[in-house]
Amino acid sequence: MLILASQSPRRRDLLLREGVSFCVITRDTPEVNDASLPPVELCARNAAAKAEAVAADFPGHTIVGADTLVFLEGAPLGKPADLAEARRMLSALQGRTHCVCTAVAVVMPGGERRDFAATSFVTFRAMSAQDIDHYLAEVHVLDKAGAYAMQEKSELIVERVEGDVDNVIGLPVKQLLAVLAAPPSSNRG
Repeated sequence: MLILASQSPRRRDLLLREGVSFCVITRDTPEVNDASLPPVELCARNAAAKAEAVAADFPGHTIVGADTLVFLEGAPLGKPADLAEARRMLSALQGRTHCVCTAVAVVMPGGERRDFAATSFVTFRAMSAQDIDHYLAEVHVLDKAGAYAMQEKSELIVERVEGDVDNVIGLPVKQLLAVLAAPPSSNRG
């Protein structure tokens, strides 16, 4: 059985869209917030911690942990604490291109790890303070890295995306499905 070690409704929706059968089991796992780490490494550490915490209790199952962060000029933008912080994040992102990184840690039955990361680049429209306030009135952003949701009203803020849009939403699901379908490493050529 596939276990998603994430409470993210966006990740659940992406897997459901692809017809994947899974259940959600999470553990309280502290996240690393070390801005000195490269974006991929920071996300990878958090994804691995989530997957490993669940895998310890379910060794016979395939566990998927993921972590998505928005990075502007190398600085991570996590989930805003309040609307004032969300407004500051969107103001910083407006008119600029930023990086969205999702790292995925897959723990296979027996403990084999299959980890990967995806990076996409998102360019925001130039926005006024009123545009930002309008977006914040339309979309609940406090549980979203970078204070925005690619899957909700993105036309109000996003000019273009280079890379996998599913990655920006929170899970590069096509890559995940390829990793899950790959034979065990002991049988690889």
